[in-house]
Amino acid sequence: MAYGIPSDGPARRHRRRATVAAALGGCALVAASTTPAAAHGGDHGPGHDRGTAYVALGDSYTSGPVIPAQVDANCARSDHNYPSLVAAARHVSAFKDVSCAGATTAEMWKAQGTNGPQLDAVQRSTDLVTVQIGGNDIGFSSIIGTCAALSSKDLTGDPCQQYYNSSGYDQLVLAIAQTAPKVDKVLRAIRARAPHARILVVGYPDLLPDDGSGCYPTVPFAAKDFPYLRDTGERLNLMLRLVATWNGARYVDTYGPTVGHDMCKAPADRWIEPLQPASPAAPAHPNAKGEAAMAQAVLQRLERRH
Repeated sequence: MAYGIPSDGPARRHRRRATVAAALGGCALVAASTTPAAAHGGDHGPGHDRGTAYVALGDSYTSGPVIPAQVDANCARSDHNYPSLVAAARHVSAFKDVSCAGATTAEMWKAQGTNGPQLDAVQRSTDLVTVQIGGNDIGFSSIIGTCAALSSKDLTGDPCQQYYNSSGYDQLVLAIAQTAPKVDKVLRAIRARAPHARILVVGYPDLLPDDGSGCYPTVPFAAKDFPYLRDTGERLNLMLRLVATWNGARYVDTYGPTVGHDMCKAPADRWIEPLQPASPAAPAHPNAKGEAAMAQAVLQRLERRH
């Protein structure tokens, strides 16, 4: 699959990750307060998981709101979201998708409308779990709404970044650090319920141009807030990677494979819809192509043994 990644992208992202890692030093301190879990669950043969019981946990990026066909109105869940595509490609013997739009880490333990606590789906017999969570814990929807509303104050500046740093520190960096122990708790709960399962922590895709450019008014953010919000997304993904590694889980990078298909691209090229979608998808969420790209990232990660 051609992902349209710029030739200098990986080097640029590597330098950015070093900066992001420094900003997220608190996450390492949070993780260091617990004992690392040993890796569990060897990979099966390539291409098939016959006899495997697969459970998918997550929020709206997992459930696929608006993408046809919707099979659960309460959770805005599509039968063409990435878990469904992965289950079909791997020929699993049992599949349960309990992902739900609006879910936070709290919904792992409590019901969300007609959707029961997501962790209830994980049993001792579960062999494979994917989990994509944390975006709503940091206030993803609120961040987008706030930054869009503030953009008119200074279209060439960074009013959103100034807002989130008005207390003398970056409130979004703090929110991500505070979410780390919540994700850690989720992964430990999954391991306790399914001690032999492979656990894959799925990161979030690339929402905004990786080069920091903007596309107002298609995406109504101020020019210098585009790189700030891009970096916030990378901080969230880095935290998920660190917590996954600490718990002996595998991390699935969906950011890299989706570079070049962000909200700012033309309708034919984008896999993430802008705030006024042109394809069936929720605003600022993956469309069917985006879900397929995340499925491919999960499938490729399943083929790797380390």
